[in-house]
Amino acid sequence: MSEKSPSPLPSSPEPAPRKPLTPAAQRALTEAAARRKAAEELAAKDAAARPKEFQGPKGPEPTRYGDWETKGIASDF
Repeated sequence: MSEKSPSPLPSSPEPAPRKPLTPAAQRALTEAAARRKAAEELAAKDAAARPKEFQGPKGPEPTRYGDWETKGIASDF
């Protein structure tokens, strides 16, 4: 048997440098981040104001996809 030295794993190629963003693209990214933050704050505020459900279904909302789901069986309505 001949002894072979273990070959190093092929290194991943370095990613190509990104092109600089245009001012319009930078504005759009900033506006999108602001909208996401506002939506998260509104959702948190809305969830806190909503009363807790009494004797509701356990787990995720069964009508979340427009279907009613019971024990893994979904039916359209």
